[in-house]
Amino acid sequence: MDNQGLIRSNQNSFSAAYRLADVLIILLTLQVCADSYNIPISPSYMVAGLVAVCLYLLVSESLELYRSWRSASMTSMLSMMTLAWLTACAGVLLAAFAFKASESFSRVVIGTWMLSTLGVLYVWRIFMRQVLSSLRRRGLNSRRVVIVGVNESGWKMRQQIKEMPELGYRFMGFFDDRSPDRVKQDFPDAILQGSIEDLIQRTRDDEFDVIYIALPLKAQKRIAEILERCGDTTASVHLIPDFFVYNLLHARLCQVGSMQTLSVYETPVSGINDVLKRMFDIVFSLCVLAVIALPMLLIAAIVKLTSPGPVIFKQYRYGLDGRAIQVWKFRSMTAMDNGSHVKQAAKNDARITPFGAFIRKTSLDELPQFINVLQGTMSVVGPRPHAVAHNEEYRKLIPYYMLRHKVKPGITGWAQINGYRGETDTLDKMSGRVDYDLDYIRHWSLWMDIKIILLTMCKGFTGKNVH
Repeated sequence: MDNQGLIRSNQNSFSAAYRLADVLIILLTLQVCADSYNIPISPSYMVAGLVAVCLYLLVSESLELYRSWRSASMTSMLSMMTLAWLTACAGVLLAAFAFKASESFSRVVIGTWMLSTLGVLYVWRIFMRQVLSSLRRRGLNSRRVVIVGVNESGWKMRQQIKEMPELGYRFMGFFDDRSPDRVKQDFPDAILQGSIEDLIQRTRDDEFDVIYIALPLKAQKRIAEILERCGDTTASVHLIPDFFVYNLLHARLCQVGSMQTLSVYETPVSGINDVLKRMFDIVFSLCVLAVIALPMLLIAAIVKLTSPGPVIFKQYRYGLDGRAIQVWKFRSMTAMDNGSHVKQAAKNDARITPFGAFIRKTSLDELPQFINVLQGTMSVVGPRPHAVAHNEEYRKLIPYYMLRHKVKPGITGWAQINGYRGETDTLDKMSGRVDYDLDYIRHWSLWMDIKIILLTMCKGFTGKNVH
């Protein structure tokens, strides 16, 4: 009873077939690999195959690999499958080592089997995904969907269903207690099928398979009433909470004991993702520093010789979770503002030295920040850090501004390659930069970091707004 009410993923109607197919793929691939190298299948190989199957199924269940992926991305599904198989492989290798049975196996057979199985599992799932998508586009394996509540959230759901026919959702219409005239004022293209009372009656008559409730959270009583009455039908019911009108960052389900919560403002860079991003930062920074070490010494010498003052300018900026960090740059100006009032560099700024103008225009002044990356205060890719004074100014003017600090600041970022580099002399420019920063956090992946680095290299480090 402790688990009553816990949120779980939908079960895939093909889950039994998927399980059986996975078991056959693992065992048959082992047989094929052994035959390829003329190695007879001994009891040791059979035990290894069965151990792999048990571990794979066990991990797959814990990762909910056999849930419904109808509305989820293929990348997520394949990632979960990869993790499950790699864990199973690690378990087999660990067991062979622990029981001193590694000599009973051909390393080339085991290695080929593990890699080949992963490939076949990929092909099998991609193939089935494409088959199901094709069937759903033709109207097969489809589900009849309605939406309760004609509002922003409901309309967005309608658009998603329309744009993704491969989901197999046939939209049957909106239901709302408001009159059609009132609905048409805000959503003139919305087709109202009737009231919520009409919905309940028609659902009882088995006209609909899925109901999405898009009413605002303040209508808790009404939502509870609808849910209770839908309990007298066989339709699947989903809630679309109106907190999606807010700026959610990588929202996810969390659990405290037997209670589940939904994190609204969360970082995507946690757990294994944090380790992967940090390893990438260290390796990439070391490679870059090995290449730019001599140019950096040359730049440092020229900065020192062409104007009085220190070579490195260290300015306090906000880092991860809004904690103050020191960001390093080659000094390019005669003034070194680092207090409560910091004036942004502008075109023809008298404070910029002649050599400083060159290194700012080419972004060479940012090179010491690779040291910040090694220190762990910055990342190669992330939202650009702003001076503390600017953070305090803009957090009062731009909604969700401080959410950009849910990840480490970066040397380059999603906003920069989309044109938001250099001076942000208007509120609109800063708002645009923040929008791209938050979009980066929502969709972060290691591949996105690599893409941004490649685009930065292709587009160059200069820009018309860099002064």
